[in-house]
Amino acid sequence: MLKKWVVTCVSVLASLAWMPHAHAQIRVTDDRGAHIQLAAPARRVITLTPHATELVFAAGGGAHIVATVNASDFPFAARALPRVGEGLQPEPEIVLRLMPDLLIGWQASQLSSLNALRIPSFLSAPKTLSDIPDTIEKFGALLDTQDIAQSRASALRAQIDQLNQTSFSGPPVRVFLQVGEPPDYSLNRSHLLSQIVEACGGVNVFEASAAIAPKISDESVLARRPALVLLGRVGGPATPTADAATQQYWSRLNLPAARAGRVYVMDSDVLYRPGPRLIEAAKAICSIIEQARK
Repeated sequence: MLKKWVVTCVSVLASLAWMPHAHAQIRVTDDRGAHIQLAAPARRVITLTPHATELVFAAGGGAHIVATVNASDFPFAARALPRVGEGLQPEPEIVLRLMPDLLIGWQASQLSSLNALRIPSFLSAPKTLSDIPDTIEKFGALLDTQDIAQSRASALRAQIDQLNQTSFSGPPVRVFLQVGEPPDYSLNRSHLLSQIVEACGGVNVFEASAAIAPKISDESVLARRPALVLLGRVGGPATPTADAATQQYWSRLNLPAARAGRVYVMDSDVLYRPGPRLIEAAKAICSIIEQARK
């Protein structure tokens, strides 16, 4: 059955014009260091992660996305796109039927599971804030939407520069990045949200953890005595907002942040996805950290 499916894949794809060759007109490097070559701009893109969907739209290429994964829900237009399954387990048969000329994923395992299709693929896994506008420009090159992509990338770089040039006086504010309700996890320094906290004059109390999303306990949070809690919640507000339920949870444990009324909630997609919205939220995050410093 698998052999028959692979033969079908190859026979269908042989008729397409997106096989890379020595004279490819478009060449970019993705976040795994692989070189992606296209003979012509991509016109049928499948995004295998929500943040890639946001970045393609930011680059002006939303109209070229023919499908995405179940969790892609931003911008609003993405909700009407066909689906190829869960992000970690896209359905190869659906992908083949849509005849894409570019796949964009965030883990090598996603893309390797579709290797039999021989479709050009781009791995997007931003590790720094600057990687976000850089990726938007690369998508602009792949989709021939450079003008839109460069404009959006320039605006985001200006916001990053402003963030990095902000100065703060006094000791850094201790921040607990809460993941889950009740709190089960946090984030270490490698996460982009932690980088924003640091740029805002804060210190992530779990920054030194070995895991990017360390398992935590109430006791481990109390021991670190954070002065501010920032929680990501599905469907939460776009800007940091005081949260009564989380405030009550930590107040019963006498956490310093709760005593000071510094417990906030935000939309988890804004906080955790490496996209433009995270950079745009930096100013508001800096504002609550600065308030906690006073």
